[in-house]
Amino acid sequence: MKRIFFLFLPLLLFAGCGRKHPEPITQSGMYFDTVISITLYDSSKESQLKHCFEMADTYEQYFSVKREDSDISKINAAGGQPVQVHDETIELLKKGLEYCELSDGKFDITVGKLADLWDYQAEQPTVPSKKEISKAASHIDYRNVIIHDNTVALKNSEAALDLGGIAKGYIADKMKDYLVSENVTSGIINLGGNVLTIGAKENGEAYNIGIQKPFAENGESIAAVKIKDQTVVSSGVYERYFEQDGKLYHHILNVSTGYPYQNGLLGVTILCKYSVDGDGLSTTCFALGLKDGMKLIESLPDTEAIFITDDEKLHYSSGMGSSIPVQEL
Repeated sequence: MKRIFFLFLPLLLFAGCGRKHPEPITQSGMYFDTVISITLYDSSKESQLKHCFEMADTYEQYFSVKREDSDISKINAAGGQPVQVHDETIELLKKGLEYCELSDGKFDITVGKLADLWDYQAEQPTVPSKKEISKAASHIDYRNVIIHDNTVALKNSEAALDLGGIAKGYIADKMKDYLVSENVTSGIINLGGNVLTIGAKENGEAYNIGIQKPFAENGESIAAVKIKDQTVVSSGVYERYFEQDGKLYHHILNVSTGYPYQNGLLGVTILCKYSVDGDGLSTTCFALGLKDGMKLIESLPDTEAIFITDDEKLHYSSGMGSSIPVQEL
């Protein structure tokens, strides 16, 4: 899971001009091993805010690999047999498979065994053996996911699903859809760093979202972007990592080799309409590298990106600075 690493400044927007504005309401909670925080700029929407966290609990029951009774865990434990799952699980799996196809398998939702092997949450993480890595990587192939109606099976019984690279974006989008249907017009949904805005600020201005400087322990921003009704999602080597024998090992894994990517990138930030797409694209573009990742972004409508290379230089897609204002800090 991505850490929370965005700084945003929306709580200052209601001061001044003698005009009375709605009071913001905020709630936070821990789901998917990360903190979810939602702020709505309408104090009359407390029940809707509460319902978003009920949604988070439900989706955790569907998608979490840490829960033995989740849809995903049941599929992984079924030994290749079909498992009936919820509609939302089917929807998310199909979205994940779209990005598997788009990335030619560089993003792969059957990475579960390899992800488990690289245990970044251990008290003292260590590099797995070459034999263990090779074995785990050999079971990664999204084409082994078989969906028929509401049943899912893994053609390779040794494979394992892990939707951690795309689930938070999907959940954020579902929360926003619900809130908009309940006439919420202004707010911020932050799912462990997946930042999704509802409309604009109450005064009509854009939200100011900071992007973390790689490895900055105090959350210092390297840049800030102004967005309305969009999402900002990043993937970076600084989110989860450890060092061994003087070498850094991060959590974005090359499914072909089983080891973390070493491609000169520190991070990729995606700006687009839907957070699930931001999730899928941030990992995909990191895997593709600067040249091919930027080429992909330029081919997509209403999608922009910022790539950070290992010299901490920022590289922008063509719409950054024009359609989306950006300021280097």
